[in-house]
Amino acid sequence: MTAAAPATRAARAGTVALAFVVGIIYGSVATIGHRHDLRIGEVVIPWGLVAAILGVLALLVGIRLVAGGRLAAAGAAAGIVGTIALLTLPGLGGTVLITGDLIGTIWAVAPALVAVLVVAWPKLPARRRPAPGAA
Repeated sequence: MTAAAPATRAARAGTVALAFVVGIIYGSVATIGHRHDLRIGEVVIPWGLVAAILGVLALLVGIRLVAGGRLAAAGAAAGIVGTIALLTLPGLGGTVLITGDLIGTIWAVAPALVAVLVVAWPKLPARRRPAPGAA
């Protein structure tokens, strides 16, 4: 069995660019869906916000695990956070997708915090297996 060839700079740049585009797409879709809620009597459950934040976490952890490093996860995080920042601005008609209430503020801040945690999380050392025959 041969070892995999090290990734070239072009391949790494392509991976980061693809992760950035995926981050832009997810940031757009999650921003639209973050306002969904479930009302049971007087209780309001913001399931769209919870699902969107968990989706950011899952996407960034998945990219970091599959791509094998922080750089691709940082690219996806930049796409997500940049898209959210762009969508906080009012549109031509004055409408906004992310309002200034509690849910909008949490959505504007939480993905950035999740991204920092995922990208900055230390890489755990590989577990060493004892040599065959060693006790």
